[in-house]
Amino acid sequence: MKPLFNPYLPLWEFVPDGEPHIFNGRLYVYGSHDRYGGEIYCMDPYTVWSAPLDDLSDWTNHGISYTGKEDPRNTTGSMRMFAPDVCFKNGKYYLYYGLETSDTISVAVSDKPEGPFRFYGHVHYPDGTLWGLKEGEDKCFDPGIFVDEDCRVYLYSGFSITEEVRKRILAKVPPGFDIDFTLDGSKGVELEEDMLTIKDGPYPILPGEGNSAGTGFEGHEFFEASSMRKFNGKYYAIYSSVNGHELCYAISDQPLGGFQYQGVLHSNGDIGFKGQKEPSYYHGNNHGSMIEINGDYYVFGHRHTAWSQYQRQGVAEKLAMNPDGTFDQARMTSYGLTGKPFDLPVRLPAAAACVLYAADGACKSAPDLDQDLHPAIVLDKGISCIANLQDGAVAGFRSFSSEKDGQIRLTIKACSDAPAQLEVFLDESMEGSPAAILPIPAGKPQLSVGPSALQAKEESQIPKPEPDPAQTSSDQPEKAGQSSLLAIQPDQYQTISVILPVKQGTFPLFIRKKGAGRLDLYEIALEAIDPDVN
Repeated sequence: MKPLFNPYLPLWEFVPDGEPHIFNGRLYVYGSHDRYGGEIYCMDPYTVWSAPLDDLSDWTNHGISYTGKEDPRNTTGSMRMFAPDVCFKNGKYYLYYGLETSDTISVAVSDKPEGPFRFYGHVHYPDGTLWGLKEGEDKCFDPGIFVDEDCRVYLYSGFSITEEVRKRILAKVPPGFDIDFTLDGSKGVELEEDMLTIKDGPYPILPGEGNSAGTGFEGHEFFEASSMRKFNGKYYAIYSSVNGHELCYAISDQPLGGFQYQGVLHSNGDIGFKGQKEPSYYHGNNHGSMIEINGDYYVFGHRHTAWSQYQRQGVAEKLAMNPDGTFDQARMTSYGLTGKPFDLPVRLPAAAACVLYAADGACKSAPDLDQDLHPAIVLDKGISCIANLQDGAVAGFRSFSSEKDGQIRLTIKACSDAPAQLEVFLDESMEGSPAAILPIPAGKPQLSVGPSALQAKEESQIPKPEPDPAQTSSDQPEKAGQSSLLAIQPDQYQTISVILPVKQGTFPLFIRKKGAGRLDLYEIALEAIDPDVN
């Protein structure tokens, strides 16, 4: 079994907005498809990944599943497609998605969960009017599809901005421009057996900022990313809140109303975990859902890389259900779907870090982020690393397990453009003296960070399937493990090792860079030392 870490897909892949589903004994993930180096969201066509339930490290890339070119509303043939969802009904797999126009919901269909999908139709009222195009009606966005145990089908949608966002948009558009976005939350409908026609609804599901007073949703109102699940007879509505970085949930006894706010499941800045107020990772929008796998519960979301919100990668964390059916917020970890701290020995790419911030802290990831100040997880010519660790910057990994008191060997692969030190801590407070201080001699960092790194896609050695469903079917899926360094050569970094004492139990690894210049961190490895072996 290969090492399993966050992000759970190979480091060259960027599939955010992940909707996890189990079909035919495999876990499938459906999401948007970002392009590394992209200047906007969702620049690539949909792709599908799956893994066997007994080995969630063994992911298969089934290639491009759908391009959207057949959709009559895709008037240019090249419109971007946003976060999709998939369900199984009557022997078919139905893909629900929205085009970049963000007003209606399109549907594609396939005989296989991995596709290829073919265009099927648009969600509409009995009179043929498309949902989202009625006069005065909210536009559709981020569809979430759900088939209940009685085979009734429900569809959810919504994009509910805040008043602050509305004012910011209006300041940038011509006078009189109608942005046509609601502040009133999400909507839900029941569909007919044809999977296209609205049978009942729409009904209000979750409140937005404009109608949340007295509901219990205040401060965590619906923003986008509708998703529905059912556990133990209860309906769980998962969504992205107006705070952007967090996935929240609400519970009801029925699928089309009555939802009560319960809390936060996941934050891609770890904000809110046990009262944490400041981000410990560069955060941004979040979108995902929940899944039960072999009796365990997981939340799927995404993280942000490369100083941008346009290169997002899927992450997942294990959840524990409380006796009353609620869940506590998951903490960001490096081990993710493993569900427990890494056993030793383990070798991880630096890109598995779940904590990352500059000396002054982390912040919202954005294109105008100061790349000379802040570190980021980047990919360049097949090499993944944490780039631009400046003085005081921190990278953290959660967590590891030691079977007994003893010693471990920590090996770090890094490159610095000036003599530097790495302070190593085995506790998150990083108070007191470090467990070790590693000297890093000056060298020449190999990654071309900054704008050149974000323009490296065409030169990259990263394998990609051709965006042609006829050529990328499930007949010849691509097997892909999580290679930790992909294409890096041994002479491109310094390898430094140190022996550390550890206590029995679980411990994190936090690394703080000290000294001038820029340091790029490629890899960490930990192994227990047998005192009886020289």
